[in-house]
This record gives sequence, C-alpha cells and structure tokens, in this order.
Amino acid sequence: MAPKNRIIIDTDPGVDDVLAMLLALSASPEELEVVMISVTYGNVPLQNCLRNVVALFHVLEKEMRWRESTGKTSSAFGALRAFKPIVAVGPEHPLEDDELMADHFHGADGLHGVHEKHPHLTPADTWRSLFTSDADAPVESGELAPYSALFTPSKTAAHKEILRILREEPEDTITIVAVGPLTNVALAAAEDPETFLRVKELVVMGGAVEVEGNVTPNAEFNCYADAVAAARVYALTSPIPTSTMPPVIHNKSSLGPYPVKLSRQLKLTLFPLDITTPQELMREPFNDKTQSLIEAGSPLAQWTETFINGAFKKIESLLGDGSEPALSLHDPSCIWYMLNRDDPAWRTVPKLEDIRIETSGQWTRGMHVVDRRIRAKAGDKDTTVQTHPEDPLDAVTFDEVPGDTLGWLSVNKGNRINRMVAFPGDTFFAEGLLARLFE
Repeated sequence: MAPKNRIIIDTDPGVDDVLAMLLALSASPEELEVVMISVTYGNVPLQNCLRNVVALFHVLEKEMRWRESTGKTSSAFGALRAFKPIVAVGPEHPLEDDELMADHFHGADGLHGVHEKHPHLTPADTWRSLFTSDADAPVESGELAPYSALFTPSKTAAHKEILRILREEPEDTITIVAVGPLTNVALAAAEDPETFLRVKELVVMGGAVEVEGNVTPNAEFNCYADAVAAARVYALTSPIPTSTMPPVIHNKSSLGPYPVKLSRQLKLTLFPLDITTPQELMREPFNDKTQSLIEAGSPLAQWTETFINGAFKKIESLLGDGSEPALSLHDPSCIWYMLNRDDPAWRTVPKLEDIRIETSGQWTRGMHVVDRRIRAKAGDKDTTVQTHPEDPLDAVTFDEVPGDTLGWLSVNKGNRINRMVAFPGDTFFAEGLLARLFE
C-alpha cells in the first residue's frame, strides 16, 4: 500500500527538530514516507545541523539492531525500513540577513553535548565526504556503509533536490514540512516557481500571530532567522505575489522577482507559536518512559535522554521559579499533523488570513503582521470586470481604496495563509510521541 502522505522535511536540527524527524521516521509505511531531509542552518551552524542528521540515522541503525538482538518485535520505524530518504544540504546563511544562532538554548552542537557524552553514538567525521565533491576528501571503498545504510546522501544543493523531486513526482503528491528558516524553500521557489508550485502543501512551523515571540517580543526564531525568505515564500500564497514581496534595499536583492502570472497559488498551512507552544513534553513522563530502556542498553533512549534532559535543565534555568520544566513540541506538531491530518479536531481559521512578514523593521523584523482594523474592503462588492472570463488572471478590478497604499483593503492583494488554531488531543500528543519512539 502506498503511503498516505509523502513529505520533505526542511530542518535545522536542534532538539525539537530531531524529535520531529524521529516521529516521522517512526511512522508505518502506510502512514508516511520521508522522501527527503533538507538540511539548513539555524539553531546551530549548518555543519553541526548536518552532523545531527547523520548521527540520528547512525543511532537508529544501532537501535534497530539492539531491538532485534533483544527479541523486541516492535513495528516502530516502519517508514524508515520501507523507504530510504535523501539527505541534502543547503547554504550556510540567510538570503540577506546576518546569521542567527539559537545555541544558547540547544547547546553548541545543537543537542546539549550529546556527541561528547556518547562518542560511540556519533559517527566519525569522515561522514563529511558524503556531501562534498572536494577532491581533497577521498572516501575509501566501504567507508560509506556505516552512514548510508538508512539514507542516501546527496552532493546536490538541497533546493535543487527539492525541485528535482517535485518535477519528477506527480503534482500534489509531495508535502514540504519546513521546521527551520525558510532559506532552502525560498531558493527553490525563486529558481523555478512553477515547479515549486507542484507541491501539495507547505506546512510551516513559524511565526507568532496573537502571542509574543520567542527570539524578540514580536518574532519567532525561524522567521526571524531569514525574514526575507519567509516573506518571499508567503507571497506565493497571494493572487498578486508582488503585493507582499519584501522591499529591495539599495537596489540589491539576492533573488529576482516572480513571474507576473503563475499557474496557481501556494497552499501554506502555518503552525505558529500560538498553537505549538502549548504542546508540551514533561520531564517526569519522559524519564519514566526511557529509564528502563537506558538501563537495558537502548541506544536511542541513551541518546535522546542527553539532549531532552539538557533542554529541561536549560528551561529550568530560564524560568528560574522552580516550576516543572516543559519542552514545547514546536516542530513535532507539524509531523503530528501529517500523521493525523484526517482528524476532524484539527481546526484552521475560517477564512484564509492576510499575514505578512516584516523584513526591514529595526524592532519588528520577522514579525507576522495582521490588519486588525475593522474596515470594509471595496473589493468585497461585485466590482470585477473580466476582459477574458476564461482567464481569471486577466481582470480589471476596482478594489482600490484611497490611502490604502499597501493593499490591506484589497481582495486581490495580500497573502492567503491557512493558520492552524486548534490541535486534536493536546494531552495525548506527547504520550503518543513517546509511544511511537520507544514501544
């Protein structure tokens, strides 16, 4: 049976990114296929993010062998057994902004020192040869086996691999789940917008709409880290992408404009902090689930215990009030959606929202801006005259409002974001995640 959903995960592994990948790979082959993991910078520098992805597969290979040796008949990681994902790497920096790291939370390696604490669970640095064409880094025959048994390394840039997959696979069969800065996604969209728009859906963990940010008072980390990339990607949801594209500063832009006419609009489902922060993993249930497995020798339990409890300790120090630390499952929330998207309890906004990304504000970069004014839109009236009715893009529309220079009151301008506002089984999510990973 073909998987219900086929996804590309675009990620900058840190802690919750790794949990998201583990959750995806733990699926059954009927539920999910991870076609590709597209690696970007973000929580830590790019090469550290890439090492964490390679280490994840290294640990899972050891875990699967351990389970077999101990007679465990778990069906976990069926998707990984059935499908071999590609791993490809993107650029080391944002499109136009300075590089931003979150190593103050995730640790210098992105996983709270796990590679130093468990060197036996960390692949040797020769894995770097899998992703480079550097002639000075030869790879001995047979050296690839420890690293490529469960994934296929690519020396092609991540955004080009994204486009190749979207071009070769049937339209509307691949979903991109973006849980890091949107640089790789923006590069793919800019290079070949029509191929990129063959994507079924873009699921984005990013932004803070009605709550405070987590990196500034207004901004969430992923969108702040490359606000220009986020703005460009969001613009593809608009009937008129030029209406929300980021301004070109000093006549310089790393990427050009989109074509005037595109065949379709991007379907973008947004998981902002509003919906992901309340999805929490608590320390006691995690340790209860993993302690006996650690004692029994589970590589996965040993590995995850280091960075999950490292995150709990960091949260505890940040709170400073003695309260029980809780790890918000930001990125895994998007994977939970892919695994359970048919659940009717998922709820999005009743009408697509015009959410725009601030890219040039001194204090507001990365902010998700919504027009909260109660004002009539002239275009809500029947004021559209089409010169060619068979072509919905060929229209003269009288929806301009005097003084509305940014098009907030236009029904044609602005973005069309499908924001998630209700999460099914809030209390069951963390329990379900642990069950999938460790039972």
